[in-house]
Amino acid sequence: MKYAIIQLDGASDQPLEELDGRTPMEAARTPNLDRLAERGRVGKACLAPEDMDCGSDVANLALLGYDPHRFYTGRAPLECASRGIPVEGRDVAFRVNLVSVNGESMLDHSGGSVTNDEARQLIDTVQRLFTSSDARTLYPGVGYRHLMVWRDGPDSLRCTPPHNIVGQSFMKYMPEGDRDQSIRRKMWDSYELLDEHEVNKQRRDEGKLAANMIWPWGPGRAPSLPLFSTRWGVQGSMIAAVDLMKGLGRIVGLHTPDVPGATGYVETNYAGKATTALSSLREGRDFAMIHIEGPDEAGHQGDHEAKVWSIEQIDNQIVGPVVEGLGQMGAFRLLALPDHSTPVKTRKHGERCVPFLLYDSLRDEDGRLPFDERGMMDTKFRIPEGHRLIEELFAE
Repeated sequence: MKYAIIQLDGASDQPLEELDGRTPMEAARTPNLDRLAERGRVGKACLAPEDMDCGSDVANLALLGYDPHRFYTGRAPLECASRGIPVEGRDVAFRVNLVSVNGESMLDHSGGSVTNDEARQLIDTVQRLFTSSDARTLYPGVGYRHLMVWRDGPDSLRCTPPHNIVGQSFMKYMPEGDRDQSIRRKMWDSYELLDEHEVNKQRRDEGKLAANMIWPWGPGRAPSLPLFSTRWGVQGSMIAAVDLMKGLGRIVGLHTPDVPGATGYVETNYAGKATTALSSLREGRDFAMIHIEGPDEAGHQGDHEAKVWSIEQIDNQIVGPVVEGLGQMGAFRLLALPDHSTPVKTRKHGERCVPFLLYDSLRDEDGRLPFDERGMMDTKFRIPEGHRLIEELFAE
């Protein structure tokens, strides 16, 4: 038996006037997922506990079968693991976004979709704020996504994800708690350095937003997680582009191959992810999780057309080929779902409960529910503790 999870990050949404009262999942043309739903089971799972933030870090930890209440320590140390950045002892890691602000409001959490080359120049400039005597080290990443490690840092700082406050005044959402003034000074100093940087002058000339401030969030110390193979008895792979997912995969012992052209944005190598997952399974592994960030990015950008398009690419270029490839290998089970909703209207994470589709090639179900928000509302197949959902995938 082979096992696969296809995770459509942030695909769940709300009905939109622009889509004639449908959600992006309803509006998208998904013949492959539709066929699986007709022969499988559609259910409802709540991946993030009610008393925890509804983020991809918490939700995907639960999706792999780890109770967030027991194992979650923060987002950033998972991302550090992806890039081999050491987080030791009392170190605290932070995710650092390059964001767009106007001195008062958060304009965009992704620095106006700043490119890799632009980001590298901007982060190189910000590096001068982190001297050799500073306990903090800034690590350049990809696009707007970067990391910082604070040696013997505070673990009580309250930090707000920037994608949750787009269009709002950011002043009341800056870090609060132990040593907050120190990190706030770094943020304001970065604004002074970056706002009139040559890169941002050029971006403004091109009608783009300036990526003009660093925004730390998602702090945490290094987690200790049991191996996935020990918990579930299978060797597997994590097929992803973003550091969060690759880092989580590496920490729990999953193979994390690179996919050429995979970006973590709406425009990515969808087909390459399917090919890489199938190659991993043919090499002898029995489990593959494919993560696609596109729907989530489109939701954060407030772009319903891009969200529908991304969901359709997942169905056409990932679901179809993966199902065909798995069928050629023999019996298989497939779980498809978002990790949370990212409504286009709000541009931030929303509902913690999501629809899921569970398909078993050896068993035909009388599937009567669509794999979208309607099916989630009508189903009796409900998993209130999200970390128990994977038990349905591996059930005897």
